Amino acid sequence: MAEVLETGDIHFLVRPRVDRERPRTLDDVQRLLVVLRPWPDGLLRLLVVGRKRLPEITGHERFWSFVDIVGRRPEDLREAVGSRTYWTRTRGVRTQPAARATGDGAYVVARHNTHTHLAYALDAPEAEDQREDRLRRDLNIEPVASFIATVLNPAARVPARLARVATREPDLPPELMERFGDRRFVPLEPPELLDHAGIHLVLIGAARDVATELDLDLNTALERDTRALVFDDVTSVHASPEPLFGPG
Repeated sequence: MAEVLETGDIHFLVRPRVDRERPRTLDDVQRLLVVLRPWPDGLLRLLVVGRKRLPEITGHERFWSFVDIVGRRPEDLREAVGSRTYWTRTRGVRTQPAARATGDGAYVVARHNTHTHLAYALDAPEAEDQREDRLRRDLNIEPVASFIATVLNPAARVPARLARVATREPDLPPELMERFGDRRFVPLEPPELLDHAGIHLVLIGAARDVATELDLDLNTALERDTRALVFDDVTSVHASPEPLFGPG
């Protein structure tokens, strides 16, 4: 049986490409973002997922991601997920639409044998929009999924393909840095490693059947009376989604 290290709310967001107000396919998406908010009142962690989609479960794909912003309020994420308008010499005025919600639910970080998992379950949709459902499939956002999660040692060399991504140097306290020792990767334990912007995380597709693999009941987490969605004023993607933040 897995040992639960952390539980919380999870939000999947898509950042549309310039002038693509309502993304409907992967080609319309610039970035896939994930917001984790530990219970009861943890920090908001904004993660950027490589390749604009989650790893395939059956193929056990492994994708890089990184912690972009850590804040205490949704407003702290405004710059990263809000819309912006700018001017270019060749194309004139351009608009970067605000990020849009494409799924909400509950997650757990759990220790399983010698590794750690990030597992989640989405809230049941009240209605299903076929266009939005297609986008979610393109993003590999399953209703329930589990990923093995490992953290890159901040002192290790970053792979060349990641070196091109502008991320800040994580500033970890000594007690967290000591967990790495001379290892290049460590399990996501403690989950507070994600409380530091610049941390690189590898997600490996593991399983859809979380209950069997980890012996965890995510439905219980979804039904918690104390759940308070971070973006509670955002309409669900299943019914005319609204952007998280407007300009400014």
